[in-house]
Amino acid sequence: MTGGCVVRDAEEADLPQILAIHNHHIAYGFALWRYETETLADRAAWLHDRRKNGYPVIVAADGDEVLGYGGYGAFRFGAGYGRTVENSIYVREDRRRRGVARALMSDLIARAQSEGRHVMVAGIGLPNDASVALHAALGFVDCGLLRQIGWKFDRWLDLRLMQKML
Repeated sequence: MTGGCVVRDAEEADLPQILAIHNHHIAYGFALWRYETETLADRAAWLHDRRKNGYPVIVAADGDEVLGYGGYGAFRFGAGYGRTVENSIYVREDRRRRGVARALMSDLIARAQSEGRHVMVAGIGLPNDASVALHAALGFVDCGLLRQIGWKFDRWLDLRLMQKML
């Protein structure tokens, strides 16, 4: 237990809470550059796809309460990228800055290392100073800034790229 939570593999029963966190980030945040919220069926298909492709989906939980979720998947497609993964972490609004994201990221890094992954990449939609700081604290280094490549909330958005050699 770390950050006041237990990190474990996501279960089907977690999907309604994962969906609520996901849709909150779509509606109000800069991490997901989407406009339309998803359905429970969308999230179930996503979980099935991740599992089928051998990628983890984890949750940080306090009892039955999901405080955040995350995972990693393909960075880019093609066999040459097979040992590189890109992480994603989403924390419930009322549990931010309490160690939940750090607990999720630490677990993902350990899983990727145990699988023999070589690099973990983070694409961080800006503004998100907390995520940039967390990744840096966990050993990620800055790889560059892609300016104005996204559009949301009537403004252009930048994407910070960071990586960690595993």
